Amino acid sequence: MVTFPGAGAGGNFLERMLEDLIRMMGQGSASGGARVELARTMAQNIASGGEAEGNVDPVERIELEELVRLAERHVLELTGLDPVPAGSSLTVTAVRPGAWAWETVEDWQFLLEAMGQGGQGPAGDPGTTLPVDPGLGLLGFGGDPGEGGSGGAGELLARYMATIGPMLAALQLGFAIGHLARSTLGQFELPIPRPAGSRLLVVPGNITAFAESWSLPPDQVRLWVCLREVTTQAVLSRPHVADRLRGLLGEVVQGMAEDTAGMVERLDTLDPNDPEALQRLMGAPESLLESAPSPERERAAQQLTAVTAALLGYVEHILDQASTRLLGGRTALTEAWRRRQVDRESGDRAAELLVGMDLGPGQVARGVAFVEGIVERAGEEGLARLWENDANLPTPAEIEAPGLWLERISLEDAAG
Repeated sequence: MVTFPGAGAGGNFLERMLEDLIRMMGQGSASGGARVELARTMAQNIASGGEAEGNVDPVERIELEELVRLAERHVLELTGLDPVPAGSSLTVTAVRPGAWAWETVEDWQFLLEAMGQGGQGPAGDPGTTLPVDPGLGLLGFGGDPGEGGSGGAGELLARYMATIGPMLAALQLGFAIGHLARSTLGQFELPIPRPAGSRLLVVPGNITAFAESWSLPPDQVRLWVCLREVTTQAVLSRPHVADRLRGLLGEVVQGMAEDTAGMVERLDTLDPNDPEALQRLMGAPESLLESAPSPERERAAQQLTAVTAALLGYVEHILDQASTRLLGGRTALTEAWRRRQVDRESGDRAAELLVGMDLGPGQVARGVAFVEGIVERAGEEGLARLWENDANLPTPAEIEAPGLWLERISLEDAAG
């Protein structure tokens, strides 16, 4: 059992501990470039197992490029959405997991920036906290350390959090991306917008492993992955869709940070001269993490879930049509993918949890029901309006009742 010095041991134990930690970590925070470098290094090491990775066989890359050309033609015909700017075409970047992780940290820098933003700490100190997810085993904080003074354990904790925050933010993102890279098949394992361009990251080794684990024909799986990736790219290449998702992701991440600010307040109520109270807290640290979502975070999370569900359902709808054309249906592939999503381990879901996304079968089913409801009432022409502009993106209530969505956009047309 851990024991702590009593009141007569000389000074406040908790305050001395925090002061020592602040001194050890230094008073400055890492620069943005250093944080990205730290995240990339950790992500790549986890993804590759610390081993050097060779290049992908050029033959595999050429085969994937041919399949992407085929997928691009059919997705454009089925959706009316060009996945790349006019005059260009998609290119395939076939990589190993470590390289995928490295590139993804670069593309998701906006999430790392959002992790370092938040509200004010106690007594006006700019203390920012990261999302806290006990399942990840990391607790992150950000911001600049407070100046001078000694406002008790709460203020010292805020200064400590601000000091180590940038480093832990980078480690947490690197951890999540590194584990994701070990199983991802392509660029959009999570439907998070990437910088505008015509590149698709694909991991041939993971595709082969997925096909073998489910006894599926590798060529069919490769084509199916290309269809999924190109369809997702076609939707996320709409600037208003990408902007909405980036904005909601940023709000959710910042909301998680702000909701954990209550941890400092709970710690500040401790009697520093009561070692038993501190020992009880250390024996049940999860009590520090208890905080209900704020209304702002709850609103952003619900909107993020609605847009994500619509995107997932739409991708499934297009895959059904494209697979019927090119693969004679996708029954076995559909079941294998569904079971993969159900059986994911916590490490594989770390990135999903970190950004507040839910990509499980339940969310996919909600999205599919929404899309099918639109098609039943308004046909493919009605569904095509889903991605026309920002106003047409569904609300949380509309995901559950597609008729409400159709009624709203019809009313807006009449008013216009």
